[in-house]
Amino acid sequence: MTQDQEPDQSAPLRIDIVSDVVCPWCYIGKRRLERALAEAGLDAVEIGWRPFQLNPDMPDEGMERRAYLKMKFGGDGSGGSMYDAIKTAGSEERIPFDFSGIEQQPNTVKAHRLIHYGGEQGCQDAVVEALFTAYFTAGKNIGETDVLVAVAAEAGLDAEATRAYLDSDDDADRIRAEDQVARQMGIQGVPCFIINRKYAVSGAQDPSVFLQVFEQAAKADDESAG
Repeated sequence: MTQDQEPDQSAPLRIDIVSDVVCPWCYIGKRRLERALAEAGLDAVEIGWRPFQLNPDMPDEGMERRAYLKMKFGGDGSGGSMYDAIKTAGSEERIPFDFSGIEQQPNTVKAHRLIHYGGEQGCQDAVVEALFTAYFTAGKNIGETDVLVAVAAEAGLDAEATRAYLDSDDDADRIRAEDQVARQMGIQGVPCFIINRKYAVSGAQDPSVFLQVFEQAAKADDESAG
């Protein structure tokens, strides 16, 4: 850049979100990030959703939810008080979690493929939102193609084209590979928000934490531009 050139002030903030669609804290984290972006008045933002599987060994057909909870957490398989903090945090973000309505714990590879496909079609965030809503508030089995096609249509995707994509194996290996890359990066839990490919925010942090990182990223950009 010469002395006569002005720094590019329009460069968008880049946020990569590593998450799984069966992670309630990922849904909460999405809401808190949205609040932080609104408070910061940031319009030029590029958001990309990246896959992570909380249950990478889940059978393709998924498994009965109560059996899953009993196997993973013990007890009677109801989840008990484990969800109390999540429900409280969710209510603060206007998310009406209905864990009792979830009957099937899905394998999420196909849902992540849909998110990737939505990104190619320019409506990735809408797909993610529709998936979270379908699973956590309506108890839908987001491992089933019919459910995913309905979710896709709600997000603005063509149902017929989406079904053809989901009926193929397109991008399945890519999703699994990206999951492994996340683990190799040291990500062991989600959500994880990577800002400008440099700053990481782990967990569903308060909007104030995001705002601090936004300021740090903007300062770094100004210093590099100068």
